[in-house]
Amino acid sequence: MENIRVAIWGFGAMGSGIAKMLLKKKGVEIIGVCDRNKARVNKSMFDLLGVQRGDRKEVIINENIEEVLLEGSCDVCLCATDSYTKNAFPRLKLVLEKKVNVISTAEEMAYPKVQNPELAKELDRIAKENGVTVLGTGINPGLIMDLLVVTLTGCMVDVEHVEAKRVNSLSPFGHAVMEEQGVGITVEKFNRGVQEGTLAGHVGFSESIGMIADAIGWKIDKVEQQMKPIITNVDRKSPHGFAAAGNVAGVNMTGQGYMNGEVMIDMIHPQQIEPEMEGTQTGDYITIKGQPEINMSIKPEVEGGLGTIAMCVNMIPQVINASPGLKTMLDLPVPRAIMGDMRDLIQR
Repeated sequence: MENIRVAIWGFGAMGSGIAKMLLKKKGVEIIGVCDRNKARVNKSMFDLLGVQRGDRKEVIINENIEEVLLEGSCDVCLCATDSYTKNAFPRLKLVLEKKVNVISTAEEMAYPKVQNPELAKELDRIAKENGVTVLGTGINPGLIMDLLVVTLTGCMVDVEHVEAKRVNSLSPFGHAVMEEQGVGITVEKFNRGVQEGTLAGHVGFSESIGMIADAIGWKIDKVEQQMKPIITNVDRKSPHGFAAAGNVAGVNMTGQGYMNGEVMIDMIHPQQIEPEMEGTQTGDYITIKGQPEINMSIKPEVEGGLGTIAMCVNMIPQVINASPGLKTMLDLPVPRAIMGDMRDLIQR
């Protein structure tokens, strides 16, 4: 049986991490990588990763996706670009029209119908027309603050209120995330960015709330969210970010999902680079009021970078096996680590 053939579009922190994980797996091979960063173009993927190529075929970073996704060249494309469905749409459309399955790390793609219903319908149509599947996933949204919540409600007779809290480190993420969170900027600039809508903060509250609500049958009529700066008292440096003392090290995001005027879902998500430098301990916490009440904690947090990388790689068989169309994590079998040959999980 041939290896599962994978292409990667975007070779930043997430894309390169996906490549490293794939190279450790059996029954899968990377057939091409597309990235427009001039520092990477025309370079060997193996050299950039610092990994021995061995007897594997050489993979040269190509800035032209059309030359990577040749007809019949691969089974799935991992698209590690963008955060928003609107921005990701042209890339996803191109991949789907090449008749290639696609997994996207774009946060809004985890449940795109909430904020982009028309684009979600169009992606579903294009995918079905070409006989392939598209999925958006990651650690959050995609698992910790939504799918895991939904799973825990499975042992409940009644659900009255959901609180999902994630205290995490931004340090593993790349430059795009640093900019979205306002890492390194002044408090004045941060507040101006919030007012003008130029700072994203965490992307995905609406999607997580929508996923939970749809899964258990709540009709959410309003979603609100708030952003406040996390100001550092010491200089903090991560691989892709820096915040001087007095500037912004991250953002404290909160959000609420309302039903009939009452808050039914609370989202609490402070995230910053190098949180331990000022005594903040990371962790994931889910509290579901009802019968029986659920209280779950994971300490420290599930590392965001590794978690996103693993979710994308581990969902490859489920996406290949799925019926054509736009899927969410609610539609596919539960994610699980793949410790054996990935080909064994493919339904032929």
